[in-house]
Formats: sequence, structure tokens, C-alpha cells
Amino acid sequence: MSSKPKPFKLKPALLLAAVMLLISILAGCGGSNNSTEPAAAAEGSSSEPSASTETSAEPVTVKLQLKWVPQAQFAGYYVALDKGYYEQEGLKVEILPGGPDIVPEQQVAGGTADIGIDWVASLLTSQEQGMPLVQIAQIFQKSGLVLISKKSAGINSPADLKGKKVGNWMGGNEFEVLALFDKYKLDQNKDLKFTKQGFTMDQFLTGEIDAASAMTYNEYQVALESGVAASDMNIIDMNDEGVAMLEDNLFANKDWLAKNKDTAAKFVRASLKGWQDAIAEPEAAIDSVMKVAEEGSTTRDHQLKMMEEVGKLIQPEGFDSSKLGYTDEAAFKQTADIALQFGVIKKEANVSEAFTNEIVEMASK
Repeated sequence: MSSKPKPFKLKPALLLAAVMLLISILAGCGGSNNSTEPAAAAEGSSSEPSASTETSAEPVTVKLQLKWVPQAQFAGYYVALDKGYYEQEGLKVEILPGGPDIVPEQQVAGGTADIGIDWVASLLTSQEQGMPLVQIAQIFQKSGLVLISKKSAGINSPADLKGKKVGNWMGGNEFEVLALFDKYKLDQNKDLKFTKQGFTMDQFLTGEIDAASAMTYNEYQVALESGVAASDMNIIDMNDEGVAMLEDNLFANKDWLAKNKDTAAKFVRASLKGWQDAIAEPEAAIDSVMKVAEEGSTTRDHQLKMMEEVGKLIQPEGFDSSKLGYTDEAAFKQTADIALQFGVIKKEANVSEAFTNEIVEMASK
């Protein structure tokens, strides 16, 4: 017959040690963390975030609709893409090429693109037609449109256009020229012949037209490349004549913008950074452009010269670089007034609603 076992008694010292161990285990299993050191690290530590934090947020897709085909006119966006500036802002940007059959305003209004690029006069027309669009940045601060003529044509000032044959591409590109005629009291139907100009400079080179419309960054360069010396040409600059209209801008769908202001600001910030780099390092910028330019459609030399001239329009001499992307209200109103004068728009534009500097201001912070 076995004897009855004696009850087990834990010594007081061992009991205390067991209790302390249990408390320590429970504290480490996810109770409230009252330690100030981990909190400080979470709030302001310079240590790298964990891998799970970095990969958890999906990039936000933004589709940008160009006004025209890929070229140095849009170099800043390609630079921002290549250098990862959009990615750093948590964006995945798709740049959609433009062309003769693509209207950026329609693409953005319809939701095919989120942000578009066009000239301000075209945006004003679309706004008047009821498209829910608003300008969020002004990229070109000056007009790139000039009238060029060979010195043999004797056009030394706008007044000398009387009796001459003057060309323009029309289709919305002619209004600065019409404002110039109006300033000098020239009737386009009686005092001169205002004619449609092709997209090449052949009419100018052969003498079929006396004065041709040209963008400083494109057609003027074509004339030079075709053998016409700068010293053999006279230039009428719309900026100097006070009839300039704002050109390349950024605009968005109002409905999209209302829900995506932070995204828009990130896009603008990265884009302006891309433009600053493109202006500072044009050769590198053209590396980005030539990757996407249609093969055989252009040359590196032409694109490089275009980049240099575009830089002068985005950041003119004496321009405050901190204002890059801002819309100047006076310049915008001048554009709207000329648009109204020549029937581009039928009613006076509500300038305060047509553009906003809020996004650029957010981007600058």
C-alpha cells in the first residue's frame, strides 16, 4: 500500500520570480506601449521605413495628354519621368502623345486623360462650351509666336505688312497675328493677303509668302537650318508688340481635381523639377526626348535648339524662377481679351474661375 504524497509548496523567492516573469511576458505580447523611445522613433526618426511600409502604398496613376507629338516642347515631363521625380511623389505617370486629330481638352473632359497641355485660347474656348476644365499651371510665360520675313521683302515693322502676303496655320493659331493687324489698323481682307500656311516652311523658303508665322523653337529654326541666315531675316515678336497670348499650360478636369488636389500638386511639383533640370542641362533633356520621338521625324540638333528656345519661354531673362508655373493674371486677361475681340470666345471670360494658382502654391511647399 503506497503512502499519500505530500503537497508541493513553492518557496516564496521562487514564487516572486515566476510572477515577475509572467508580467514581463504579458507586457511584451502587445499591451500598450508606454515607452517614449519607440514613439520618438515612429514620429521623427531618420531611420529607413520597413519594407512593408514602402511597398504597401500603390502609386497613383496620372495620365498627361500632350498638345502635340513628343518633342522638346514637352521635355520637362520626359525628364521628370526618366529621373524618377514622379515615382518619388508616389505617382505613375503615363504621357499620351498628341497629334493633329487629338484635342487635349476633349481627352481630359472625357476622362481619357487627367491633365492636359494646350494653349490658353483653346482652353478658354472649351470652357465656354461647358467643359469642366480649369488651368492649374502656366508653363510658357511668354509667347513663342513670331512673324519672319526675308529682308528682301522690305518688312521692317508691322506697318510694312500692308500689301504683303502673310501666312498662318489658322485653326486657332492666328489670333495674335489678327491682334497685330488690328493694332496697326490693317484690314486682313483689304490691306494685305492673309493666307493659310502649311506645316512646312516651303512657302516661305520659295517666296510664295512674304511673312510667315513661326514658333521661335520650331519653324524659325527650320528656316535657319534650311540656309536662311538670321542676319537675312526680320522678326516681328508678339511679346514686343503687346499682342502676345499665353501658350502651353496645364489644365485638369474640375471633378477630378476636387478629389485629387494633392495628386495634382505632386504632379506639378515633379514636372517643374523636370523642367528646371531640362533648362539647366538641355543635352541630357534631349536624351530623354529622343527616346520617344518618332524615328526619322526629327534630328537631335533640331531638338536641342528647340529645347534651348523653349527654356527662354518658360524662364525668360529676368524671370523669378520661384514663380515657375504660376499664372500671371494680367497676361491671362490679355489672352482672354484678344480671344474675345476676335470671336474665339463669345462672352467675356470669368478669369477668376478659368485658372487657379492653388495647385502651384501647394506644389511649392
